Amino acid sequence: MQKTSMFIEQNPGDYENGDICKNLDDDGRVKRTGTWLTSSAHIITAVIGSGVLSLAWAIAQLGWVAGPAVLMAFSFITYFTSTLLADSYRAPDPVHGKRNYTYMDAVRAYLGGRKVQLCGLAQYGNLVGVTIGYTITASISMVAVERSNCFHKHGHHVKCQTSNYPFMAIFACIQIFLSQIPNFHKLSWLSILAAIMSFTYASIGLGLSIAKVAGGEHVRTSLTGVTVGVDVSGSEKVWRSFQAIGDIAFAYAYSTVLIEIQDTIKSSPPENKSMKRATSIGVSTTTFFYVLCGLVGYAAFGNDAPGNFLTGFGFYEPFWLIDFANVCIAIHLIGAYQVFAQPLFGFVEGWCSRHWPDNKFITREHALDVPLYGVYYINFFRLVWRTAYVIVTAVVAMIFPFFNDFLGLIGAGSFWPLTVYFPIEMHIAQTKIPKYSFRWMWLKILSWVCLIVSLFAAAGSVQGLIQSLKTYKPFQTQE
Repeated sequence: MQKTSMFIEQNPGDYENGDICKNLDDDGRVKRTGTWLTSSAHIITAVIGSGVLSLAWAIAQLGWVAGPAVLMAFSFITYFTSTLLADSYRAPDPVHGKRNYTYMDAVRAYLGGRKVQLCGLAQYGNLVGVTIGYTITASISMVAVERSNCFHKHGHHVKCQTSNYPFMAIFACIQIFLSQIPNFHKLSWLSILAAIMSFTYASIGLGLSIAKVAGGEHVRTSLTGVTVGVDVSGSEKVWRSFQAIGDIAFAYAYSTVLIEIQDTIKSSPPENKSMKRATSIGVSTTTFFYVLCGLVGYAAFGNDAPGNFLTGFGFYEPFWLIDFANVCIAIHLIGAYQVFAQPLFGFVEGWCSRHWPDNKFITREHALDVPLYGVYYINFFRLVWRTAYVIVTAVVAMIFPFFNDFLGLIGAGSFWPLTVYFPIEMHIAQTKIPKYSFRWMWLKILSWVCLIVSLFAAAGSVQGLIQSLKTYKPFQTQE
């Protein structure tokens, strides 16, 4: 039993009039079954990365006043621009218009021209960067489990050296298997599991921080964050503040996968309505955890807050709880990797099937009877290309262990166009807002402010990258 198309839903002509047509959506694809609940899980999985544990460091750079203010400001900006982007899923009408399956499709429908290529470069460049970054971060969490047990057994003064590379290889093997999930529509179970894991480790980090504060240990905090002349030099304060603002801004961004998430939602109620509800739940839940973890973490560690207080050993005991939290981080990142990789997989496979529609290696599906699962359709091109992609991202992660600094630069480069510029420009085009009207003016001002933030954050990331390169040793062991 074989299919002649990689995407079965792309062949509405295969279906005859009758009962089977009831299983198709208005575009001839297999009926979507996603809801605001599954979309919320996708959003939370994409947004609450292990970066939530580094927010104490970001708050430490900015202090009690600017830190929470920046957190709340970017929470609002992300929510607002995401609702604009949700209305762009269909064109020209947000409820009855033609569907846009990807972010690039939406930009093509509303703006066109060179902006489509700019969108693709920003989106898919960001997705590649995130998957490499997640490979590094997951391995750090796995290493932290081994080091935690070593510290518990031999004492905190011992140098427990552990290599990241075996763990990167394990992570890659898991991703090769999971990458055979055909598309975003089949991913909801993994996103729900990953979202539960993110709540778990964020709650553990929060609980340990509260316990540390309750312990009464004195730490230095201030309204303006780390003190010049005591903790850092003047220039370090400036660079770190730029990095912190960038980290917070990028911590909310999930626009790279928003349209793809929305494409999994069933059409009744309207997709934009369900997506806005999911966005409200996703962003408000994220903000709640971000503010709590950031502020309580700063109260616990003060100006000496580590970059990640679970893997950076802000805590040593209870070691079993630290281990459990780090396992949760690794499981969450396994799911998050897929949330960010699936749009890229879909883009490449769709492009290849359009350019070589008669190539059976690319288009043919082979039925495989899997015990306890049923029939699974395997595609050899999908198997080879996705496996190769996972291996390449793992190798890059091994060669460049400081890639997370580079990820900050990628984040700076994609945050403004994808989270702010395109949603605002598409909204202006869709609603035909008059030029120089009050609404047009403040939307443009918001866009320019976010551009300036992105440029500052990019400068901070470049400075961090230069510092990392000075001490760079390929294939080094984590100490």
